[in-house]
Amino acid sequence: MAEASCLLVHLTIDCVGFMNFNRLQLDPHQVEVGEAKMKRFCLAVLVLCLPLTNVMGQTADAPAATLQERTEALFKPSLDLLDVKLTVDAMVDASVRIDVVKAEIDRMATTIAAMAGENGDEATRLNALKRYLYESGVWNQNNPFRYDLSDPLGSMPANRLLQRYLVTRRGNCVTMPILFVVLGQRIGLRMTLVEAPLHLFVKYTDADGKAWNLEPTSGGGFTRDEWYRQKLPMSDKAVANGVYLRALSHEESVAVIASFLLEHEIDAGQFENALSVSDILLRHYPNFAYGLVKRGSAYHGLLRRELATKYSREEDIPPDLKAEADQWYRQNAEAFAKAEALGWRPQDGEAR
Repeated sequence: MAEASCLLVHLTIDCVGFMNFNRLQLDPHQVEVGEAKMKRFCLAVLVLCLPLTNVMGQTADAPAATLQERTEALFKPSLDLLDVKLTVDAMVDASVRIDVVKAEIDRMATTIAAMAGENGDEATRLNALKRYLYESGVWNQNNPFRYDLSDPLGSMPANRLLQRYLVTRRGNCVTMPILFVVLGQRIGLRMTLVEAPLHLFVKYTDADGKAWNLEPTSGGGFTRDEWYRQKLPMSDKAVANGVYLRALSHEESVAVIASFLLEHEIDAGQFENALSVSDILLRHYPNFAYGLVKRGSAYHGLLRRELATKYSREEDIPPDLKAEADQWYRQNAEAFAKAEALGWRPQDGEAR
């Protein structure tokens, strides 16, 4: 993970504050987290032998109802995390070649299994996985997977695509843990994703039932909860409520992966679509603090688009729009209140 922690969630938190129509204005309170201005959610992907051109946003704008159906379909039990990740990536970026990426992942898993040997135990298979990814050798064409120092936070959307990670061999705190888990599961290791503030890592359960934290941005090394709490500050309440440092279920992992789609819709100004996606994600993962924060951001986007950028005088705002805006404001406040009740704080993950 290196000295500077890679961010899972680059929150652009748009928390609407007091709405004073008597003063003919909106007073949005934009909470800043992390660096000078919180950038964007770190989750992305592209694939082998394909052009590295960025065609983000070339997908057609889907009606909210259709988008909800496609988002709900991500939670089908028959889909594994790779299926989910590639489907989400393809919904965001039309250049993603799902079949090509899956074939490459299967080839990688076969090679790792061969490196471990037919009778390799779990420890041997885990070591083979780390060696394949992070040590230079003929198995990876002497081009191991590395932490991307040119874009360590995954701020470029294309760098959140798993397909691109396979091409460039340079990853971040989203693509690296997801690939690690996907390959580990394919060679019979019990692994799942874990959230920390602004970060994802991996929880591995060994043959004796003992759980270990693994940090894929740092060679898959073992790490302790205390280390994450020191590097990525979080509240005791958030830990107690399972917001952070808890092994995610498959369903919760799907919601975390699919939040890339939520972020994409907000970035595109499709706030209604974003809210439709958040409805599904929060139904499956009610305590998803990031999802709650982004839901609040989507309501703020609606308020800015429909009021702040169109009207300078209260009397010009149609009565029905005023009533609707009041509901948006309440929903915005409710989403942030729920996240805070779970122990989430705007400063989570900031270096001390």
